[in-house]
Amino acid sequence: MIREIRPEEFCLLTDFLYDAIFVPPGEIPPDKSIIDKPELRVYTENFGGMKDDKCLVADADGEIAGAVWCRIMDDYGHVDDETPSLALSVKKEYRRRGIGTALVREMLGLLRRSGYARVSLSVQKANFAVNMYTSLGFRIFSGNDREYIMLAELGG
Repeated sequence: MIREIRPEEFCLLTDFLYDAIFVPPGEIPPDKSIIDKPELRVYTENFGGMKDDKCLVADADGEIAGAVWCRIMDDYGHVDDETPSLALSVKKEYRRRGIGTALVREMLGLLRRSGYARVSLSVQKANFAVNMYTSLGFRIFSGNDREYIMLAELGG
């Protein structure tokens, strides 16, 4: 079941942020303290305190299996001050079951209904999620040697 996150669950976003860090096969994951860096804290710090903060979670029999959230922030996927940046994380044991696709699809609808014209995200080029984002209507906006900034037009 996909639903809006509850305020008492906002604290879970830091764990989901850590799980969202793409680690290529064979590489060692970074220490969890990486999420304390300013460039990552912008994703979760004071979440729920800004009007553009939105989060949906996938509830699997009472356990939150994944989360998609966005806010207007100066992050890796920042395009402009009118476009929210999206973050997605699904717990490892729930991946490749369509949960991420369902979460993003629901978030795109929520953002469209809320009047946003588009949404952006940053994704490592080597991340298999690039194909999922493309299938959901995201296109490559810009990039560098390691990652893409992708945009989805919402018609808002």
